[in-house]
Amino acid sequence: MNIGAASEKSGLPPKTIRYYEDIGLLSPGRAENGYRDYSSADVHRLKFVQRARSLGFSVEECRQLLSLYGDSHRESAEVKTIAKAKLAEIDRKIAELMELRATLGHLVEVCHGDNRPDCPILDGLSGHHH
Repeated sequence: MNIGAASEKSGLPPKTIRYYEDIGLLSPGRAENGYRDYSSADVHRLKFVQRARSLGFSVEECRQLLSLYGDSHRESAEVKTIAKAKLAEIDRKIAELMELRATLGHLVEVCHGDNRPDCPILDGLSGHHH
C-alpha cells in the first residue's frame, strides 16, 4: 500500500511515517514504480511505535522495544526493565510537577489580585521577595 493508505490505517501523518523510515524504525519495500510499498506488518510496527510513544517512550526506547518484540528469544525481563525505567522517569516528572504546582499555588494564594501594582507572583518570578 502507498503512504496515504499506511497513514490512514496507522493513524499517523505521512510526515511522521517518513521520519520513522529515515531513522530506521521501519523500511518499507519499493513497488515497481519506485514508490514506497507498505505492508500490513509495516502498519503494525507503526501502530506499535505510536502506542509506545503515547506512553512516553522515546524513539530510541521504541527501537529497543521493537527489537525485543521481533525477537522470539527475548526475555520479558528485558522489556520489564525498560518499562520500569520509564515508570520511574514518569514518577520523577510527577514529583517535579507537584513541586511546581505547590510553588505556583503559594504565589497565587499570596497575591491580592486587586488593582494595586504590588504582586507577589511577579516578585517571585523576578527573585525579589518583600
